[in-house]
Amino acid sequence: MTKQSTPHHVAIVMDGNGRWASRRFLPRLAGHKQGVDSLKRCARACDARGIKVLTVFAFSSENWQRPQEEVSGLMDLFALALGREVSQLKADGVQLRFIGERQGLSTRVLKGIEQAEASTADNRKLVLNVCFNYGGRWDIVQAAERAAAQGLAMTEQNLSQMMALAHVPDPDLVIRTGGEQRISNFLLWQSAYSEFFFSDKLWPDFDEVALDQAIEAYTFRERRFGKVADQSDAASSPVGAN
Repeated sequence: MTKQSTPHHVAIVMDGNGRWASRRFLPRLAGHKQGVDSLKRCARACDARGIKVLTVFAFSSENWQRPQEEVSGLMDLFALALGREVSQLKADGVQLRFIGERQGLSTRVLKGIEQAEASTADNRKLVLNVCFNYGGRWDIVQAAERAAAQGLAMTEQNLSQMMALAHVPDPDLVIRTGGEQRISNFLLWQSAYSEFFFSDKLWPDFDEVALDQAIEAYTFRERRFGKVADQSDAASSPVGAN
């Protein structure tokens, strides 16, 4: 079997912050704060390993159903992290993109998002897509609505161009931490032919060693995109099913 190269695009469901905190008899928000540090560490590690795109699931459309205290704390933490971390990310060459429904977000959060995207727009070392108030079903619906508004036919190509992540290739590798083995409405369209890796590590504990384990597993996967193993053009666009 031919060994795969390092993935170009890695996507991560950052799961386990609350459980990490609960096991230490800490409030759940303490786990989310630790998760921010883990994300910074992961972004640096991805850049060092030649990964060009990192997409993370920070807050889903369904997370609004969590206790109001936790949601409010998450929003405050998100706004605070934007204020504190963007300057360093800019210096590190990271381009920040925020993916998701912005309607309903506070003025403070929206202002932070807009400033972060504007200040890092010219960076090229690593694209960091933060999926915030995002859901895969929302993404497909908004893509269809945009295509219809422009009078475009509902083809796979047209819808792909309207997706919220149309600015980057589809993820090669999707990682979920926390021991769960489901995708939870994350990148439903884009991950159709991604490789998946499930880690028992809770997100705050996910470190460079855990990332390397996921990458190593990926390099030995056989990516066929619906074709058979001996077809030479396995990297072409996926059509049909495995």
